[in-house]
Amino acid sequence: MLHLSPRAVGALLVNTTIWGLSWIAFKSLQQQGIHPIWSTAIIFSFCTIWLLLLKRKSIGELRKHPELLYVAVASGVNNIAFNGAVAFGDVVRVVLLFYLMPIWAVILARLVLHEPITRPAVLRIALGLLGALIVLYQPSIGVPLPHDLADWVALLGGLSFAFSNVMLRRLHGVADGARSIAMLGGGAVLSLVLGAALAVSGVIAWPASIGAPSMPTLALWSVLFMISNLCLQYGVARLPVNITAVVMLVEIIVAAASAWWMGAAELRVQDFIGGALIIATPWLIRDKRTNPALPSGH
Repeated sequence: MLHLSPRAVGALLVNTTIWGLSWIAFKSLQQQGIHPIWSTAIIFSFCTIWLLLLKRKSIGELRKHPELLYVAVASGVNNIAFNGAVAFGDVVRVVLLFYLMPIWAVILARLVLHEPITRPAVLRIALGLLGALIVLYQPSIGVPLPHDLADWVALLGGLSFAFSNVMLRRLHGVADGARSIAMLGGGAVLSLVLGAALAVSGVIAWPASIGAPSMPTLALWSVLFMISNLCLQYGVARLPVNITAVVMLVEIIVAAASAWWMGAAELRVQDFIGGALIIATPWLIRDKRTNPALPSGH
């Protein structure tokens, strides 16, 4: 009989709840004049520094496994895309589009891990895409395609999220500390480099407006993201893949409910229908032989 650890489930729920509420921080900081790229850079830099102090013994693992560089880059793109999209776009649409990740994971698992694309996998892809089309449908524009930058960035974030997860599955034997450093460090370094490049070119402003009002938010979410990462590593290591996938999708519910509660988003009937299809994609149609790449957080 399958034994589930209540602590592991609780740890993943903490992780998904923190990420489901993270849009509040990035929208707030953006309204204070701090671009999401700079917010990501500051928060993830703090997290990386703390993690390096906590997991000093794992630093050597980074040299032994150069493929962690792919995880770092994918995690960096994932976090920049997600944080930017929720800061500027509709929270519910962004989160739903981001969580098309299991669909991309099926395709990438075939390319990277050489896992067969089975009939259940094809049905998962069809079900998820149908859900996305329903969510994206706008009578005014006719064709149900992403209609603004936030939609496209959310899709990019989900794709990079899927690639990161596939690579983490491939590197499952690497120490958790090394993988965590790669994930958080990738978010820090890539956002710093991108932010500097865009600031030099005049696309975004330098974070000169960071002042006392912003510091509590930055400090709080640095702590919360560190807690989130530690809970993630604990939960993922102790739960089956199918249970992990279901628990991780609670982020969609948390984000949608909190956005509606705070008046940041309007829930339509089509959002409920399309969202239900996307949420059902990873586990409603299951394949006994293969599983999608292990969800492992942002």
